[in-house]
Amino acid sequence: MTPRHDPLLKAFASDNYAGVHPDILRAIADANGGHQIAYGDDVYTEALREVFQRHFGEQAQAWPVFNGTAANVVSLRAMTAQWEAVICAETAHINTDEGGAPEVVGGIKLLPVPTPDGKLTPELIDRQAWGFGDVHRAQPRVVSISNTTELGTVYTPEEMAAICAHAHERGLLVHLDGSRLTNAAAALDVPMRALTTDAGVDVLSFGGTKIGMLYGEAVVVLNPSAATGIDYLRKTFMQLSSKMRFVSAQFEALLSGDLWLRNARQANAMGRRLAEVVRDLPGVEVPRPVEANAVFAVLPKDVTERLQKRFRFYTWNEATGEVRWMCAFDTTEADVDAFAAAIAEELA
Repeated sequence: MTPRHDPLLKAFASDNYAGVHPDILRAIADANGGHQIAYGDDVYTEALREVFQRHFGEQAQAWPVFNGTAANVVSLRAMTAQWEAVICAETAHINTDEGGAPEVVGGIKLLPVPTPDGKLTPELIDRQAWGFGDVHRAQPRVVSISNTTELGTVYTPEEMAAICAHAHERGLLVHLDGSRLTNAAAALDVPMRALTTDAGVDVLSFGGTKIGMLYGEAVVVLNPSAATGIDYLRKTFMQLSSKMRFVSAQFEALLSGDLWLRNARQANAMGRRLAEVVRDLPGVEVPRPVEANAVFAVLPKDVTERLQKRFRFYTWNEATGEVRWMCAFDTTEADVDAFAAAIAEELA
C-alpha cells in the first residue's frame, strides 16, 4: 500500500499521534501464527500476568482493554456502588476529555476540585470528602488522580503516599489514571511501583498507546478488595477483545525489558529540549514547569493560527492564548529544532 501521509512529518499535538514502536510491531507479528484461544485465555495473556506482577507486585491483576477511557470507566465502576462518587481534579481527563463517559456509560458521579497545577493534595481532597451518611449527597468513595497530570506535572512518591494515606484514613479508595505513568516514573527515575503499589494506590489504569503501542491499555488491580466484577464489567462495557493475544503481546514487548523506560525518557528529554529552545524567543512565555513530555506556552493568537497550519498542536486556553505541545517516544532533536525554527519564523 502506498502511504497516504508524509512519514517524516511529526506533530506536537499528542503522543497519541505517534506510530508504533518497531519492537512492538514485531511482537504482534510474532504472535500472529496459528490459532490461540480467544477472549484472553491465550498464552500471551497468561504470560502478561507475570509481566505486570514484576512491575507492581505479586498481588497485581491486569485486564487488558482497548483504550484509556475504558480503563478509567471500568476501574471506577468496579470501585464504586451506584450511590457513590469519585473525587478528581477539575482538569482531570475523566472530567474534561472523555465525553462524559464516566457519567453516561459508567453512571458515576464526579466531584471535581479546582487545582493550581493539576495536582490534588489531602487538603484539596477534603473540599469534596464530606457528606458521609447524607442521603442527599452522592457518597464520596474514590479519589482519582493522574500521573502525569493533564497539566504536565508529576506527583512524587511522597506526594502519592500522602494522598493515599489521607484517602484511606477517610475510608476512600485511590484510583490512578496512569496513561502517562511511564513518563512520570522516567522523569523521577523511580520504578513504577514506587508511584503505585508502594504508595498505596488501589487500582491503576495503565497506558500503553501513548508510549509506543498500536492500541491497548489495562486495568491493573493492586488491592484485590478494592474492585469487584471486572471480568463482567469489561464484557459489559464492550472491552473484551476476542483476539486479546495481540494486545497482550504488545504489553509483553513494552514491559518485559526497558522499552517503556527508553521510550518515556526520550519523550521527556524532547519536552525539556523544546522548552529550552523556545523559552528565550521574544513573544513566547512558558508559564508552567516542564516535568515530563508536555510543554505549555503562551503565543500571540495570530502566530498560533499560522503555526498550526504547519504543525498540528492544540490550543489549551482560548482566552489566554495558552497552547500545549506534546513530545512522543519518536520525537527527535531534529524534529524539535525544526518546530522551534518555525515558531521563530512566525514570531518574526
